[in-house]
Amino acid sequence: MKEFIRVMKALSDPNRVKILKMLQHRMMCVCEIKAALGLAQPTVSRHLKVLESAGLVDYKKDGLWVNYHIADGGHSPYAANLLGNLRHWLQVDPEIKSLLEALPTIRREEVCKR
Repeated sequence: MKEFIRVMKALSDPNRVKILKMLQHRMMCVCEIKAALGLAQPTVSRHLKVLESAGLVDYKKDGLWVNYHIADGGHSPYAANLLGNLRHWLQVDPEIKSLLEALPTIRREEVCKR
């Protein structure tokens, strides 16, 4: 039951849901997520830690970059199920739609050098 509660709590924050929706479209670093959501870097890092702990996101290091992506769901059947369903949810939500439309304009080369 603890694993189920961890996944549900991770999805209880709107910003964490937005992060998952963005990561469904591409890998992103903390700077890109920060720019997309307008949040402070420590806040984004905390959200990512919660999502990682719940088995919803994972990361890969690439030189100086840490790229976050949707987890494969192999560690938690609850995470796998919710990630599969989340692909189909919130497609017409105005906030999500606007966020996803802005994704192509957010480039790490520009936002991470500031």
